[in-house]
Amino acid sequence: MAEEDTPKIHIDSDWKVEAQAEKERLSTQAEDDVAQPGRGPGAGKMPEANFETLISTMATQALFSMGAIPDPRTGQRVSHLDLARHHIDMLSVIEEKTKNNLTEEEQKMLSTTLYEIRNTYIQVSNASRNA
Repeated sequence: MAEEDTPKIHIDSDWKVEAQAEKERLSTQAEDDVAQPGRGPGAGKMPEANFETLISTMATQALFSMGAIPDPRTGQRVSHLDLARHHIDMLSVIEEKTKNNLTEEEQKMLSTTLYEIRNTYIQVSNASRNA
């Protein structure tokens, strides 16, 4: 075979670079998914694990149990006052156990949250008795 009859192979190095970049991007994305489970399409960012999030979570659970927040799946408001009282009591335990160990801002947030959630509980429980 003569040299001019031999097929010439043209190697486009750009596609190799692009393929390698795509491979690295997918690998990084897979590592992120493993490091942050539940972070698929449509998944929200998890809140920071701190004192404010703890208090907010407990207060939200109490409000949910009082029927102040509708069930996200059904849209119905369901009242479980005993469970709401339990969440409020847990917030009281946190207040008692963290006394003199919180920043001024944290103490104010906890006190305000407890005040508001207790008032809501009283209103809801009075309304359920009168109904």
